[in-house]
Amino acid sequence: MHSYDVRLRAVRKRASKASPFQLRWLVAGREFSERFTTSTLADARRAELLTATRRGEPFDVDTGLPVSEARARTSPTVFEVASDYALMKWPRHAAKHRASIAESLTVALPTLVDSKRGAPARPVMRRALYQWAFRFTHDAAGELVARHEAEEPPADVATALTWIAQHSLKVADLSDPTRLRPALDAVGKRLDGKRAAVNTERRKRMVLSNFMRYVVQERGLLDTNPMGRLDMAMPEVDDEIDFRYVPGPGLARRLLTAVGQQGARGDFLSGFFGCLYYAAMRPAEAAALREDDVRLPPDQPDAAEEWGELILAESRPEVGSGWTDDGTPYEVRGLKRRARRATRPVPIPPVLVRMLRRHLATYGTAPDGRLFPAVNGGRLRSTEYTEVWEAARKAVLTPSELRTPLADDPYCNRAAGVSLWIAQGLEPAEVARRAGHSVAVLYRFYAKILKKDQSEANRRIAAALEAAE
Repeated sequence: MHSYDVRLRAVRKRASKASPFQLRWLVAGREFSERFTTSTLADARRAELLTATRRGEPFDVDTGLPVSEARARTSPTVFEVASDYALMKWPRHAAKHRASIAESLTVALPTLVDSKRGAPARPVMRRALYQWAFRFTHDAAGELVARHEAEEPPADVATALTWIAQHSLKVADLSDPTRLRPALDAVGKRLDGKRAAVNTERRKRMVLSNFMRYVVQERGLLDTNPMGRLDMAMPEVDDEIDFRYVPGPGLARRLLTAVGQQGARGDFLSGFFGCLYYAAMRPAEAAALREDDVRLPPDQPDAAEEWGELILAESRPEVGSGWTDDGTPYEVRGLKRRARRATRPVPIPPVLVRMLRRHLATYGTAPDGRLFPAVNGGRLRSTEYTEVWEAARKAVLTPSELRTPLADDPYCNRAAGVSLWIAQGLEPAEVARRAGHSVAVLYRFYAKILKKDQSEANRRIAAALEAAE
């Protein structure tokens, strides 16, 4: 509780050899006092309190101190509050976001310390924070706690956690925004000291900003967010896809054919890559595709050119087992940026209908109905399909093309599929719906193709206007 009702008394001398000079003051009627060895010290302290009242600062009723001073004395450390923040976020977010929060705090916290003396080696500190301080698990009583509270960490990790707990700045120290500058600089660098990718820096800055908002708004430990007083222009992001390296329809078909020629595993995964290209699915969505999600036309000659449909309802993004609730290296979740139980119907052309029909006839499904399980039956790992894709790429591309990023990632199939739809004149809203994008995101990533389509639309309108005249 705070109060502006502050009354300072004159310094008085008491019969005490140790501290004969006493300063007294009242806050909301409650008396507080401090003793000093000399009158000069007592007068200086009285001047400090008087200055606080003159600048309109409220006093804390419990301690009798100006609010800024009370906060400084009782302020928790940045490490303590960062741990609380990560714990608060854990149940509310997906596994990948949990890992992102931990990664960002792991980069920032070692810079927010009062000394570098005796600091653990950087790899040890990183492991201690990322894998033990900001990763959470349930203890024997079922409570969600930091991993180092539920398990015995290695000796070097325990030492690192003790050091950071002892040397972490107090949150009140961050009222001086220059104390936060090293953390802001750190999130913009890689482990080797070079500048991080723009999207990586923006993501880590966002976590740091959200943490500081938690400090100010939810915990009330600072009056204002110091990040707002720093000169910190966000790096510009160019999300637009570089279409020089997105395969066109002819190259995409040759690559898909080459996938099927990479042995038994390549033949098995040809339908998986077909889903990425012909249905513009994300790999995590294709990995979760079940037989119940597939609607195929009758297997009859007169229906050979009919379209089918996929009803997408689930995604299985890869993430470390330490970040999921059930300890699996992937997370079972709804579609990206959709309501938890939302579905996305995607029409599929006859070529993909034939691929999926052949796949089901040849390989069947996993026990849970998934079309594309891993070799061991679990979630299809990115290492499995990336190896097959790289082999197909080497079989199709020329040596000079291989030295470029042309089709260098399986995800390029999705970009190629979306590009094809736009180029063939589909309305942007329909493209976005099929791809699971918002229209805004579609324009951000595919602006060049959409602008080209707009130019053609402008030409048609101009022609119509001229004809009318």
